[in-house]
Amino acid sequence: MFRLRNMLPKALGFAGVLVLSTGLAGFSGSPATAGQVSPPPLVLSPNLTEPWMLQLQPKVQRRATTQRYQQRVQQPRVRRANWWSPRQQPVRQQQQRQAKAPQSRQIAPQFLPTIVDYDGPYKAGTIVIDTNAKYLYLVQRDGTARRYGVGVGKPGFEWAGTHKVSRKAEWPDWRPPAEMRKRRPDLPTFMAGGPQNPLGARAMYLGSTLYRIHGSNQPWTIGHAVSSGCIRMRNEDVMDLYERVKVGTTVHVI
Repeated sequence: MFRLRNMLPKALGFAGVLVLSTGLAGFSGSPATAGQVSPPPLVLSPNLTEPWMLQLQPKVQRRATTQRYQQRVQQPRVRRANWWSPRQQPVRQQQQRQAKAPQSRQIAPQFLPTIVDYDGPYKAGTIVIDTNAKYLYLVQRDGTARRYGVGVGKPGFEWAGTHKVSRKAEWPDWRPPAEMRKRRPDLPTFMAGGPQNPLGARAMYLGSTLYRIHGSNQPWTIGHAVSSGCIRMRNEDVMDLYERVKVGTTVHVI
């Protein structure tokens, strides 16, 4: 009996010893009394790698429990992301948040107004527009010029020539020409002057042409070729220039 008890832990595990020890208590050497019924023998699963509590369950229930136990052991736990942490939020939510965030677009620094030396051929009081460099110069009497960044005609709408300022207007109305509305059917036939008007705060009309030097509510377009031929300026810049020139000022577009 002592030898049997020592061999059981290796064959059945600790759980089997506890259960069989109860059954083996009836073989302590004393005969069974009359009327007592010996408990049926306990058959354990030959798969000794299963936890001992699983071996005591019915076969069908043990199989389902074993599968759940193995899934918990084999599959690592995934920690859920904290909803308040931006780095752990889904990529889609980050993209949506970025799309809704307002974008700050301003004029490039090199196109801000400044005073530069000027020794060109044009006399004081003349406006010179360099469409390649995207600069407008107002020639002054002291050998300098006030330089402003401008937006010019996009490819296919470039032009050059000499004209005079024929009219000036504050917060001008906009009537897109028929050629423009043919290219852009979505444009209105008329738009009253105001902050949303594409002509901006001021406009200086060039001769009898459809071209103007005007303001813009899109300052980030200054320094680029974006217009249909007009010369764009920031609203604050065109207001400054407006006060410095008069009707009849000569404008050279080169």
